[in-house]
Amino acid sequence: MNIIETQDLVFDYIRRDEEGNVEGITTAVDHVDMEVAPGDFIAILGHNGSGKSTLAKHFNAILMPTEGTVWVDGMDTEEEKNLWDVRQRAGMVFQNPDNQIIGQVVEEDVGFGPENMGVPAKEIWERVEESLRAVGMYEYRKFAPNKLSGGQKQRVSIAGVLAMHPKCIVLDEPTAMLDPGGRKEVIRAVRALNDVEKVTVILITHYMEEIIHADKVFVMDRGKIAMQGTPGEIFSKVEKLKDLRLDVPKATLLAYELQKSGLPLPAGILSGKELVKELSMRKERARNAGFIKI
Repeated sequence: MNIIETQDLVFDYIRRDEEGNVEGITTAVDHVDMEVAPGDFIAILGHNGSGKSTLAKHFNAILMPTEGTVWVDGMDTEEEKNLWDVRQRAGMVFQNPDNQIIGQVVEEDVGFGPENMGVPAKEIWERVEESLRAVGMYEYRKFAPNKLSGGQKQRVSIAGVLAMHPKCIVLDEPTAMLDPGGRKEVIRAVRALNDVEKVTVILITHYMEEIIHADKVFVMDRGKIAMQGTPGEIFSKVEKLKDLRLDVPKATLLAYELQKSGLPLPAGILSGKELVKELSMRKERARNAGFIKI
């Protein structure tokens, strides 16, 4: 059974005047079908306004479909009796960690969710330690959150969700407000949760370099799924990505230009490290064939 599934999902934002009359309707999610299996690392990519964050809010029942259905761990999100369980199974992390951190001390903040769930005190502290260790923040457990960097705060937010033992974590542009160092910290922690803890991850982002380790990528545009596939399959379609107003990573773009100039490189180069490796291998083969003299 899929942990997340949508079928023909539509969501409309309705604008009304002061008297409640409909002034306009904007379709933010337009007939989206998606399946996420347990343990997957899924990335949902798109420019601002593409509908990706609106879609993500359906996975935690923050929004309800205008049409279609969303299931979380087999539960229909529109059934009110499922609401608590849905939000426990699919935890949500937002852009600004300051909006999620409420405790005066890191460990108290992480323990807030389990405490509200009625988890026994002994188990709460076990979960706090387990979650903080999972994101590499255990040594900061006694710190005040306002003493932490942006990346550290976001890792504490992730730990707070993790402490509630969700089956899936949905991260809605968790690095959007961070500097490059903070972004790397958060993505490293997210990857570890998926690789080591086997937590299902759905990462919403517009940074293409953050998706290279995903199992599958969905690219959204105007509320629809415009592309889907592995990172390599997505990165191989450079012209399509440009059409969708996405910033293609420099290494991918350079590899693409080298391919166009006649250099036989594989499609879908994902990183500078991968590009250097491919060029080095080709240079070595040319040397061994006698085309390059030492």
